[in-house]
Amino acid sequence: MDSFTQRLKALSSAEDFLNFFGVPFEERTVHVNRLHILKRFYQYLHKTEGLAGLDEVELFRRYRELLVQAYQDFVSSTPAKEKVFKVFQDTDGTQHVQLSSLRDSLAERRAARAAG
Repeated sequence: MDSFTQRLKALSSAEDFLNFFGVPFEERTVHVNRLHILKRFYQYLHKTEGLAGLDEVELFRRYRELLVQAYQDFVSSTPAKEKVFKVFQDTDGTQHVQLSSLRDSLAERRAARAAG
């Protein structure tokens, strides 16, 4: 019989995890937020203390609770609000580019085309 850890290692997608733990989900929510859900689940796992000492049944129950919590975060919110990934943590997901750098880049491309 495979251990709980071995079965987890075989999972790769958000849908795999949700199905494994028997968590009902809306396909649209998962489609848009799959990486965010898995990243949040991972964050919750690493913040949760006392998991190492649990038997497989209790471990399954706790993991399921954390996965449900991660999924629910994105049912009621958005990736930009939850800020799971760095791009959303930096300046609310907006990037700033200096106009001068755009001009310089355009000038370099023109020079390269003229030379080539």
